[in-house]
Amino acid sequence: MRRSRTVVLGAALLAFGLLAGACGSGEDDSSTTGGTEERGTVIVGVSGAFAENQIVAEMYAQVLENAGYTVETQLDIGQREISQPALESGEIDVKPEYLGSLLLFLDPEAAASGDPDENVALLEPLLAEDDITLLEPSAANDTNAFVVTQETADEHGLATVSDLADVAGDLTLGGPPECPERPFCIPGLEETYGVAFGDFKPLDIGGPLTVAALEEGKIDVALLFSTSSVIGANGWVVLEDDESLQTAENIAPVVNNDVLNDEITQLLNAVSAQLTTENMTELNGRVELDKEDAATVAEDFLTEAGLL
Repeated sequence: MRRSRTVVLGAALLAFGLLAGACGSGEDDSSTTGGTEERGTVIVGVSGAFAENQIVAEMYAQVLENAGYTVETQLDIGQREISQPALESGEIDVKPEYLGSLLLFLDPEAAASGDPDENVALLEPLLAEDDITLLEPSAANDTNAFVVTQETADEHGLATVSDLADVAGDLTLGGPPECPERPFCIPGLEETYGVAFGDFKPLDIGGPLTVAALEEGKIDVALLFSTSSVIGANGWVVLEDDESLQTAENIAPVVNNDVLNDEITQLLNAVSAQLTTENMTELNGRVELDKEDAATVAEDFLTEAGLL
C-alpha cells in the first residue's frame, strides 16, 4: 500500500476542473466498508471528458471500491496534456487510455501501428520511465474517425479520406483544439493524404460540441470516435481510412506504480477482458443518446459481467 501523501493541484489543473484536496492512506488503516477492509485511497481520472472515457473510468472506480478501496474520481480532465502529468506526479492514480494516441503523445516519432501488440511493446518502456504501468489492453478499439453527413458525402462523392483531397479546401473540419498539433489529425491528413482544409474549428474531443456543429452545418467534416453511437443514429458516413493513418487505439488501464499491486492489476484486467468495440458502442449510446448517467451504465455492465 502506498504511503500517505497530500494531493495539491496546480492552477493549470484547476482550470480543467480538477479538485484540490488531500488524500492519505496507510498500512495501518483498519476501517471497514460493508465488512470489507479498506485498502487505501485510489484516485481515478480520465484522459478526456467524453462519455466513453467516463464510463470506463467509472468501471475502474466501482470495481476498486467494491474491493474495499476508498475511491476518488476526477472525470472532467479535458485533455491528455493535463491528465498524463497528473498521473506521473500522483495527483491521479489510474486512468483509461488509448494505445496509439498515448504512444505518440509520449514519443511523437514512435512507429505507432495498427497492431496493438506492437504499440504495447513501445509504450511499456516509455511509461516505466515515469513509474507508470500499462495493464492489459481490451479488445475495444476506438480509433479516430473522420465523419460527414450523408448529404455531404453525396454532394462531393466522399467514401474515403483520400476523396477529401480535391475538395477539402472548400470544407471546414471540426475537432479537438489540439488537432493542429496531433499526428492523427491535421498534420497526418496533410502528410498522408495531401488533405488541407479551408478552415478548422476547435471544438471538443469527439463530444457534443463537435456533434452539434456537424448537425447544424457549421462544419463539414467532424473528427469523432469510431465507437460513437451518434454516427449510426444520425446515418452519418465514416470515411474509410484507406491509407491507414490511424493506429490501434485499444482501451487499457494505466496505473501509477505508487498504488499498483496484484489485486488492482487483477481487478482492472478483469474489466479490460469484458470490453469489446461492440459493447462499448452500445454503452456509449446509453449515455450519448439516452442521456443515462455514466456511473449507472458502468454499474449495470459490471453487474451483468459478474464483476460487482
